[in-house]
Amino acid sequence: MATRRIISSTNDPLDIDASGTPHAPGPSNIAPAVPSSVLFKLLSFTFAMVTLPIGTYFFITNYVLVGNNTVAGALAAVMANVVLIAYVVMAYQDDQAEQEEAAEKEKKAI
Repeated sequence: MATRRIISSTNDPLDIDASGTPHAPGPSNIAPAVPSSVLFKLLSFTFAMVTLPIGTYFFITNYVLVGNNTVAGALAAVMANVVLIAYVVMAYQDDQAEQEEAAEKEKKAI
């Protein structure tokens, strides 16, 4: 036997947020949580982290020191560390710029 859905005049549970109050109808914020510039930097450094060490390894192995895999592997590891350090430095500089902007806004508010 099929069951019936009871239709009531109360709010739907999906309309209530964690605090227990119903959502106010209105336009929603559809802006991305992360700025697009941050995503672009992340994707570019991810691409560099994948391609640069592998490209360095094969370039050194095939053209510079033919057959010397140890040096090529070491240089590939160095290139991976260079990319990683460059990403950390860039992230630190971005964070410093955001903190300076926040400090300027606080000064203007006072």
